[in-house]
Amino acid sequence: MTTERREPDQTAGERAMLEGWLDYHRRTLADKCEGLTDEQLRTASVPPSELSLMGLVRHLAECERGWFRKVLTGDDPGPIYYSDEDQDGDFHPTGTDTWREAYATWQAEIEIARRNAAGFGLDDLSRGKSRFTQTPFNLRWIYTHMIEEYARHNGHADLIRERLDGATGD
Repeated sequence: MTTERREPDQTAGERAMLEGWLDYHRRTLADKCEGLTDEQLRTASVPPSELSLMGLVRHLAECERGWFRKVLTGDDPGPIYYSDEDQDGDFHPTGTDTWREAYATWQAEIEIARRNAAGFGLDDLSRGKSRFTQTPFNLRWIYTHMIEEYARHNGHADLIRERLDGATGD
């Protein structure tokens, strides 16, 4: 798998800019995972933290599902990796979990997110509501939050990858 990242056009409109930065950060995470074995991708390389690259990908699959399905459209297909018994199950891959499955699930959630978002304008309100305030979100807020979510976790991914094999970069 080869990942190509491009920053959004510097003069893009607002929606293209938001979608472009979100895609850029999605590609950044994929790039951080390239060329590693399943064992390396499952490795929590900075104890006592449980963060691993595979765990981050699984977590972001859950985020894509939560924000673009449950919140935006009101569709609640349930969690992928976490449960009532393990609320952080996305961060706890086992020895039988594979990159192939985690990557495919993540990419499938990204495609659903894109399709769902295409049906909304930036100012359109979500069908789901905040669990804290019981108010909806506009799509612009969801895009901005997801960019922040990926950017923060890509910082984690940088450190994990460097600890695994010394690779550094953007």
